[in-house]
Amino acid sequence: MFILAPAPGKVALPSRHLCPVNVLRKLAGQTAIYGLSSIVARFLNYLLTPLYTSRGVFAPAAFGVVTSLYAWTAFLNVVLTYGMETTFFRFATKHADNKRVYTTIAWLLAGTSALFIALGLLFAQSIASAIDYPEHVFSVRMLIAIIGIEAACAVPMASLRLKERPWKFALINVLSVVVNVALNLFIFLYCMPRFDAGNSNALIAAVYDPALGVGYVFLINLISSGVKFLLLLPEWPKPRFSGPAGFDAKLLRPMLAFGLPLLVAGLAGMTNETADRVLMKHLLPADVADAQIGIYGASYKLAILITLFIQAFRFAAEPFFFSHAKEKDSGETFARIMNIFVAVCMGAFLLVMLFLDLFKWFIPNPAYWPGLVVVPILMMANVFLGIYYNQSVWYKLSDRTRAGSTISIIGAVITLVLLFWWIPLFGYLGAAWATFICYSSMAVISFVWGQRHYPIPYNVQRVLGYMAAGVFLWWGCEQLPLEGAMKYALRGTVLLGFIAAAWRLERVRSNAGNA
Repeated sequence: MFILAPAPGKVALPSRHLCPVNVLRKLAGQTAIYGLSSIVARFLNYLLTPLYTSRGVFAPAAFGVVTSLYAWTAFLNVVLTYGMETTFFRFATKHADNKRVYTTIAWLLAGTSALFIALGLLFAQSIASAIDYPEHVFSVRMLIAIIGIEAACAVPMASLRLKERPWKFALINVLSVVVNVALNLFIFLYCMPRFDAGNSNALIAAVYDPALGVGYVFLINLISSGVKFLLLLPEWPKPRFSGPAGFDAKLLRPMLAFGLPLLVAGLAGMTNETADRVLMKHLLPADVADAQIGIYGASYKLAILITLFIQAFRFAAEPFFFSHAKEKDSGETFARIMNIFVAVCMGAFLLVMLFLDLFKWFIPNPAYWPGLVVVPILMMANVFLGIYYNQSVWYKLSDRTRAGSTISIIGAVITLVLLFWWIPLFGYLGAAWATFICYSSMAVISFVWGQRHYPIPYNVQRVLGYMAAGVFLWWGCEQLPLEGAMKYALRGTVLLGFIAAAWRLERVRSNAGNA
């Protein structure tokens, strides 16, 4: 049962003769692959929301159960992986014996995930009662198994990123989501309506039980997570406790010392990302709280273009930074990546903001449109968050992960203070500004601190120039009283002009560096 494929071999570091331009092109290509898979996966998952909220599927109260239970996954996923993904990248590139590193971390996470699942299933009734869902014990059990399996899959998926196999990474992610969506469509569009209409057949009778209700959502998710686990089996190391590819208990202490501060940072990060929508419910008058949360949440989704790019970039960049840290002129390469990253983010900002009157139709109900005022604030907040993620290379490569947790905790404190202060005064607008202040403060603190311990020659003037230019161009277009074709022609020209100027600046710099 445990005879699996051998552990991956030593990861070959990129050639020192690879010119910076080719290195950057390689990173850009991998970011595009990760981004495409993320976009496809998120789009398919978004299709489930109108499905679940359709008449005859889930009433609002039932859909609230799904939403509330899934809210636990973000925090528990951070707890169960306890920084081991980043720890794997650091130790696999730092130690020549990376087979041993991979085996140790993979089975460490598998063990803690299995323990979590076992204890969770044993005490599922108590857990369901503690979170006020005593009648949904089945769903809680499914959710516990989902979280445990996903945590166990984290390091094998990270291994694919380190070995620069983005296509397999993307394929596994997308297939898992396709299974999830397909089974949801089968249950809720085929089985449920036919059963309710009295047109059941042998297949429906075999797989559909109306008493399960929202439990099907979690059962289907468990199946899709199981598919991911099975697809990753060839990547799993053999459970050896000796030899060059065996489990090494001596590595546990330094790994945990490196990774546990990232756990704190992750939990603080979850506070920064989700506290606004949680606290609005309690800080606003009861008669307007739900409406403001809905408006704010819908508008937040329009910032997804930058969010998707940041997620794709992180998937590709983290192993890239670790594997290139010892390369000559790595600091200059990292600085150039920051320039390009911010230019792309601001291009996405301009795309959405210059054509917001078109993008707003992704929210077809005009009752939500007053919340569009927060879109530029949230998009710029996410640009700063991306800059912070980009800068995080300094404390990871210098083994100062406690700095990352400290910065995230500072950000969480800023977020909570501003949310408690501004939400009662300004509603969702206060929540948006609190998010912006939090992420911009984290980026500034990280830059100042990082330059002391792991200096990277970032071109601060160019980075700020891209950001200022993007905001100024959008503001300037808003001041011009143009309508119709002339309006869109001008705005399209402005967008293309910004992209062309950034391309020329970075291409000239790359060619100069390559010369």
